[in-house]
Amino acid sequence: MSKLGTRSFTLLQTVTSVRQRIYFANHASHGDFILLSACLDEKERARTHAVAAADYWGKSRLRRFIAQDMLSSVLIHRQWTDEAQNPIVIMLSVLDKGHSLIIFPEGTRNMTDAPLLPFRSGLYNLSMARPDVELIPCWIENMSRVLPKGQFVPVPLLCRVIFGAPIALAPGEERRAFLDRARQTLLALNPRPQRDD
Repeated sequence: MSKLGTRSFTLLQTVTSVRQRIYFANHASHGDFILLSACLDEKERARTHAVAAADYWGKSRLRRFIAQDMLSSVLIHRQWTDEAQNPIVIMLSVLDKGHSLIIFPEGTRNMTDAPLLPFRSGLYNLSMARPDVELIPCWIENMSRVLPKGQFVPVPLLCRVIFGAPIALAPGEERRAFLDRARQTLLALNPRPQRDD
């Protein structure tokens, strides 16, 4: 396992890796995955795809163009009924091509006062299916103020991504225990800790 350590990056510094990874981050803005991607070096960025909700990004031709053609995102259906739309199957197919992913385990943008919503099961399911893929926690700071909900023009404020050390699913670790541990690992990167009710 690589020793990435806990570091923060601005857009002038980049993260480089030869390992296949799942970057998992907090989610409060549509700009989150753009900022995180910008912190990766050019090769890593080219093979890393953000996972985005098809019900939002697939709603219009323009949104699909931005998400898929401009940003190389992987669109998934949160309310899927057909096995071909199963988000885990879609994400595993991307990993099986040797690519990396950016996911938001909260499942939706956090519009509450809590620093982080409970994690959904996707991170655990991906870890079970592909245990060799590195899991990298990433705390995105201040992006919700740079690109607030409903806005399309960024506000010129400082923001950053803090990358933590890789974590892994422990042998025999149960789903809820792993998700709670992954969530606490991510919360520990928050430079402005808040009370988590």
